Amino acid sequence: MRANNNTPMQLNERQVVDEVQRRGVDRRKRVLWSLVYGNFNPRRRGPRRGGENQLTSVDWHHPQWLAIGILIVVFSCGDALLTLILMSNGAYEINPFMASLLGGSATRFALVKIGLTASGVVLLTQAARLRTFGRVPVGLILYGVLALYGTLILYEFRMLNLL
Repeated sequence: MRANNNTPMQLNERQVVDEVQRRGVDRRKRVLWSLVYGNFNPRRRGPRRGGENQLTSVDWHHPQWLAIGILIVVFSCGDALLTLILMSNGAYEINPFMASLLGGSATRFALVKIGLTASGVVLLTQAARLRTFGRVPVGLILYGVLALYGTLILYEFRMLNLL
């Protein structure tokens, strides 16, 4: 322990006993509990210091990011379903990675597609307050992904002659 001027501080016996008794269970060893508790009782709704731009600088994210994230995952599910319908009608997948998954089972294709999308959404939501490349807000990327999925779904509906 140090004093404010960075010089070593002398502790008397009572202070040492108080410090040992106060510690109890190391909170860093209770990760799951900390995540659940912090979810319902966020302490940091904004950065503690000016200019603090790190993923861990906030505990709470605005509900709009939850809504955007859910919409992206729902659109991803819709895209997977429409892709499978189009494939059964003779279309082909132009994304080489997803096309290799389509060669297997439809379930594996859907799980991988939705899992990758959901993982990306979680990471982007965590970083929604940050800026990428020093300029572009990450939240704007989430809106862009949502718009791209919406456009893709409209395109797939047109291919099925539903619009």
